[in-house]
Parts: sequence; structure tokens; C-alpha cells
Amino acid sequence: MKRMFILVAIALFIAGSLFADEAVLIDFSKLVADIVPSQDNAPTQNRATMMDYSNVAGGSFTTEQKSVMKTSLAITNWDVVLASSSRTVDNQIRSFTAEAPSKLYGTVLGMRIHFPVEPFNSWARIKPPFEIPAYEPAADVDDEGNINPAEGNNGNGSSGLSRFEDGYGVIKNVGTIKSVAVNVYGLNFPHGLSACILDSTGREQVMFLGYLNYDGWGELRWDNPQYVQAVRNRELRIYPLYPTTTPFIKFNGFLVQRDAAREGGDFVGYIKDVKVIYDRAILDTDRDIDDEAIWGIIETRETEKKRWEMSRFGAQQVLRYLESQKQATETEFQPSPTVDN
Repeated sequence: MKRMFILVAIALFIAGSLFADEAVLIDFSKLVADIVPSQDNAPTQNRATMMDYSNVAGGSFTTEQKSVMKTSLAITNWDVVLASSSRTVDNQIRSFTAEAPSKLYGTVLGMRIHFPVEPFNSWARIKPPFEIPAYEPAADVDDEGNINPAEGNNGNGSSGLSRFEDGYGVIKNVGTIKSVAVNVYGLNFPHGLSACILDSTGREQVMFLGYLNYDGWGELRWDNPQYVQAVRNRELRIYPLYPTTTPFIKFNGFLVQRDAAREGGDFVGYIKDVKVIYDRAILDTDRDIDDEAIWGIIETRETEKKRWEMSRFGAQQVLRYLESQKQATETEFQPSPTVDN
């Protein structure tokens, strides 16, 4: 009986490895600002990825202050972080992201990086405004950015798709990654581009895609050099089928590298999306007993991880909010009072 179980487990593993999937990890055309008018009545946030961090802000803020404690993965919210040796005030303020209208793809991510002009190696990271949550449940967001649980959702990430799947930064049930491709617009810059991906253990992998020394749209691709195509050459292992949380990957940004021998100064680029080809970690089967319905272990674990993600996300955003409140808004000095004769 034990031997039969081992053979079945191996067969399931082999069958799962043969069903490689392709999915869009992140699609920037979905991250257009479409809600929350600002003072000039222009949208500033992305509805689908809106996050509310007022719940972790503490009790020292007013209701009015908490009502604006919202952010999203809108393209203009993404950060450009330069290497410490290049992080001068002038370089930093000239490095940012923007929505870029494309005739072919609609709206894409536009990035400007101001590298030092001096001949030394440098790099910059284009990062999301917060670490993309993997367990955020599906929700409905109104025109003011208020987030309400989707109808039929039980409040955790185990019910259907989580909110950041389907092109918003998260892919579930990922085993071995076979290939990563980025659709990027080149402007003959000799800089290198890498994609940064986090797995479910928190380990980051930086995948070098290639150089941007071409003109127009093109696909830069990373192929896993350690991917074993022939199943007979793979190392087969047996893992418990329950309670194992489904592994995932999440997008963690881009890395642009400039060589010392190359031209410095301004760099401009555009990116449409990031795609991944991967093996499934778990093969869906019709099992006799619904283990999760009896024990609820995975739901408990994912709920705790969701709370942990939210606490990390909220703490950073509150600090940014406090800094924005301390920032001077005046641009001109008030005229000096005159003496009436």
C-alpha cells in the first residue's frame, strides 16, 4: 500500500511538470490612474489595486486624515531608487515614472532615470510603491477609493482569485520558472535590464533580460539555465499533499544597469508587461475528501499572512503620509508689509 502511494505521488508530480503554464505577471496597461480626483480634477489612483492603510495608522489621526490614507499601483506612484553613489538630490528629482500613451498598447509604464555623467558603474531600481500583497481578497472599489469585500468573499485570500492576480503582480501555483519575458521599448541605450521577482519564501531572484540597444518594441527574455526539460533527468521528491500552502511569485520591480564606459545622464524607457512560463507546483485533482473543509489549516495560515502583509505595508505608508503633511507647500514668499503714511 505504501509503495502504491509513492508511485501515485510520483505520477502526479510528473503529470504536473508536463502542464507548464504561461501567465502575465504584471500588465501596466491595467495600472492607469482612473479614480480619486485631485485638486485639478484629474484621476490619481488605480481602482483595481487600491489599498487602504488607515486601519494600521493608530488612533492619533482624525477621520478626515484617515479618509485620504489610500494608495495604489498606479504607474505614477512607482518609485525610482538610484544606487547610493548616484543618489544626489539632482539625480533623484529627475528620476521618476509616468503614464506613456502608446499607439500599439494604449498606456504603458514610462520611466526616466538620470544617471551620473561621470564614468562609473551605476544602477537604478523601478519598484512598486509597496510590496504587492499575495493574499489580499477580491474587493469592490468605488469612485472615491473605498474598498468593500466582494460579494461572496469570506474575507481571506483562499476564496477564488486574490486581488493582485491576473496581471496585477501575483501568480499562484508556481513551481519551477522556465522563462520570463518583458515587452520593452528600446531607444538605443546600451543599458542592461533585469526583472526582480519574489517567491513565497521572500527570496528575491534578479533575472538579467538583455540590453536596450535597439529601436522600437522588442521582447527581452530570460531562460532558466537550470531548467531540466526531460522528466527522467529530474530529481523527484515526495511532499505531503496537505496542508501545503500554494506557492506563488510576485513582481518586485526592474533593475536598470549602466556601465561606466557608457554614456550617463538621462535614460528613458517604456515597458508594457512581464510574462512568465512556469511549471505548476500542484496539479488539480478530484480528491475524495475535502481536507480544507474539515481542518481549515490553509485558511488560518493565509489569514495570518494577510495580516502580516498589511502591517508591513501600512507602516511604510503612514510614514510617507506624515512626511507629506510636514512638507512645505508654499512656492513664493508673502510680500513684506508696508508702512502707511
